[in-house]
Amino acid sequence: MLLSSAYLPPVWYFTKLLLCDGQEVWIEQWDHYVKQTYRNRCVIGSGDGLQVLTIPTEKALTPKCYMRDVRISDHGNWRHQHWNALEAAYGQTPFFLYYEDDFRPFFERRFEFLFDFNLQLMALCCQLIDIHPVLRPTESWCASLPLPTATGGDADFRELIHPKGDYTADVTFHPATYYQVFAPRFGFRPNLSIVDLLFNMGPESLLVLQKSIEVHSS
Repeated sequence: MLLSSAYLPPVWYFTKLLLCDGQEVWIEQWDHYVKQTYRNRCVIGSGDGLQVLTIPTEKALTPKCYMRDVRISDHGNWRHQHWNALEAAYGQTPFFLYYEDDFRPFFERRFEFLFDFNLQLMALCCQLIDIHPVLRPTESWCASLPLPTATGGDADFRELIHPKGDYTADVTFHPATYYQVFAPRFGFRPNLSIVDLLFNMGPESLLVLQKSIEVHSS
């Protein structure tokens, strides 16, 4: 399976990692960096509505920059702002305190490259969920794999899983509902960042992901 690099990507993304539990998943690092994608942004559910957290990046020296070469900028004290946003959105959830010490160091330490930061955060989330895909950075640009079918198999999700993508078009993803602390105000909000699932559901996050890939007969 091929996936793009992503910053605390949505539940949709993690169902693909679950489908490849114990198998290799290739994370593309030789694609050209594109803004306004999950490569440097995630969407969380705050008390004021949906909130987009975006990691600033340094301006590339060339018009086209490989994802592996994208450097994180320190502009705007973003680490402090993102951590404060996570704390404000999820501080009252059942499992924020349980996972706080796992996530906080990522917003205190400086990473030079966005790809490395994303990959290490993704590995942490997989560990906390208790899934074990073998995450591999691509060694060169990968040609497209066949698109997914209902029966599974190799798949290229690099461009499909996108903030403007339609997850309902993916026959292998059926977002299961789960407890969200702000559901009484907004109703259930599907396909938020994986931290929304982890902070609200803790160890039961795996069950939610499993339900999200089950095929339900009509």
